[in-house]
Amino acid sequence: MWSRLFPNRFALLKAFVVLFISVSLLVRLSFLIWDFDEVDSNIFSLLRTIVTGFLFDIGTVSIFTIPYLIYLIFFPVRWYGSLADKIISVFGFFLGVLIIYFSFFGEFTFWDEFQRRYNFIAVDYLIYTYEVVKNINESYPLPILLGSLLTLVALTLFLTSKFGYFRRTYKNETNFKVKFVAALPWFAIALLYGLFVSNDQAEWSENRYNNELSKAGIYSFFAAFRNNELAYTEFYRTIPEDQAFSKIKRTYVAEGDVFVHADKKEILREIRSSDSIQKNQRPNVIFICIESLSGKYLNALGGNFNITPTLDSLANESIFFTNLFATGTRTVRGMEAITLSIPPTPGRSIVKRKNNIGIFTIGEVFRSKGYERNFFYGGDGYFDNMNTYFGGNGFNIIDRGRGFLLDKSITTTRTNIGDDEVTFENAWGVCDEDIYNKVIEEADKAHETDKPFFDFVMTTSNHKPYTYPEGKIDIPSGTGRNGAIKYTDYAIGEFLKAARTKPWFKNTVFVIMSDHCASSAGRWELDVQNYHIPALIYNLPNSKSRKIDKLSSQIDMFPTLFAMLGWDYETNLFGKNILDMKPEDERAFIANYRKLGFLKDNKVVVLGDGKTANFYQCNPSDNSLNPLPMDKGFLETAIANYQVADYLYSNGGLRLNSHKK
Repeated sequence: MWSRLFPNRFALLKAFVVLFISVSLLVRLSFLIWDFDEVDSNIFSLLRTIVTGFLFDIGTVSIFTIPYLIYLIFFPVRWYGSLADKIISVFGFFLGVLIIYFSFFGEFTFWDEFQRRYNFIAVDYLIYTYEVVKNINESYPLPILLGSLLTLVALTLFLTSKFGYFRRTYKNETNFKVKFVAALPWFAIALLYGLFVSNDQAEWSENRYNNELSKAGIYSFFAAFRNNELAYTEFYRTIPEDQAFSKIKRTYVAEGDVFVHADKKEILREIRSSDSIQKNQRPNVIFICIESLSGKYLNALGGNFNITPTLDSLANESIFFTNLFATGTRTVRGMEAITLSIPPTPGRSIVKRKNNIGIFTIGEVFRSKGYERNFFYGGDGYFDNMNTYFGGNGFNIIDRGRGFLLDKSITTTRTNIGDDEVTFENAWGVCDEDIYNKVIEEADKAHETDKPFFDFVMTTSNHKPYTYPEGKIDIPSGTGRNGAIKYTDYAIGEFLKAARTKPWFKNTVFVIMSDHCASSAGRWELDVQNYHIPALIYNLPNSKSRKIDKLSSQIDMFPTLFAMLGWDYETNLFGKNILDMKPEDERAFIANYRKLGFLKDNKVVVLGDGKTANFYQCNPSDNSLNPLPMDKGFLETAIANYQVADYLYSNGGLRLNSHKK
């Protein structure tokens, strides 16, 4: 049987298949040992994990073999061992081995960052090679890694030759029929996996780590490449559209909102402030979006790391939201939630999708009140499509730009952070102190015009490789996340210290919130506490400091601020005023690119892209999820929110002129 599957002419193919499966098993076992405490270690679960992974490895390597199989089948016997045959065979084997080792090396860095096999994030990173390669170079000893990679490839070629695989490939008389019969199983397996096996079929366990270990990294990569945008109605549970809109609209009507077109499938409505004391204030607003800061790192939220003295102090001087959750796991997902105030749509963030220009963002509310709007980023804002998104929605761009806006039709002011303004820079951009210095410089200019401004400031220092200027804090640069967080906190303190000396400070509100947590990965479908982030509003005129414990979402932050400023405005935003929420109205949205969660009353519904829906009781003490019988009303509310959000994006309901149709 073995000789029929691998006749002599297929000797090199055999070596490649055995190598691929062996290395893949080694990687899988390495990840298993790495996070063994998180894995379901029941013997049957472990066996199923390994067997499922092996089957996906077979499917992956079968797809890899197709080009070489075609060559082997049709290359004439009389030319076996010719110079052309040797060049093609050696080069093909070299290239295949290089891809295998490069992929598996990359998996270790990806697992270290995300505790997942390759997904759509890896696909996105293909576009931004400059930042990604520079980040890897600053985070890992890249010359050593590349040297090791090439050494390993050379050693593999040497051993393959020494054990006679090349010789048997060249010196044989294997005819067309034998080759064709031997190739058929590989073609059949490749066809089966290409057409009928989806990556989510590896997700058989309630434990997310077992599911990830059951996958093959390369197969997961191409699955993500194919499915980085998911049509909600095609992949997720739905209810009738009229019912979905009716459920959503009822919640706004109960709060006193008036719909502009009550009979249309839209949520455009008018909000009238009930606060006569704070009516129509127009302070400057500086929003600091902190990179990757989990709530657990703040002492004010129960941590004991002692690395955020500035934020812990601000928690006592601000309106501090203690029970607020990020909607997603990436910066662009946080930007989507904050600016669009919308539940996350599956797949890519709207920041990176088509038709995301000229839509209703919080910037439109600021524009209606006469504000200048600015987006600050310490790196090049072409990364993750940020400049196109913000520039295409009315923001001026201030970044460390090397290139241009991705969409040349966008006309916006773009200011470059010059070399003379940079004291420290890594792969992701200038250090936080440098970006804050630029914010202060631009605020000084804006103050002279007597026009209020809204600044969206995206920080970068709390990101691997965790490097920052030396001598600022007592943790050496580049030694880990704790140091990066402490520097991030330090930079905020220095920024506020400088801002307090400015004439515009007394009329400036500071909103500080994280874009997402340091890591959302865990053993459950969605690890709820891994979405808990800090959020506060500081220096709001005529407002007392207090802690707000209501369950809420990133999407609610700016609607809450608008209410506290006493604004009447027209809105297309999903978010609500947290301060006015009744206990029955409290909820949060948490998601990754495939799983959509609706959190309420320590219960969560998780909608999956196989039209699945699971209902759990959340246990905040150990972050566990315990299955519950499905609650139909809870489920329909979750579906309605996500379905309406997707409908509005897909059908132009988020566009500025949608209500004029």
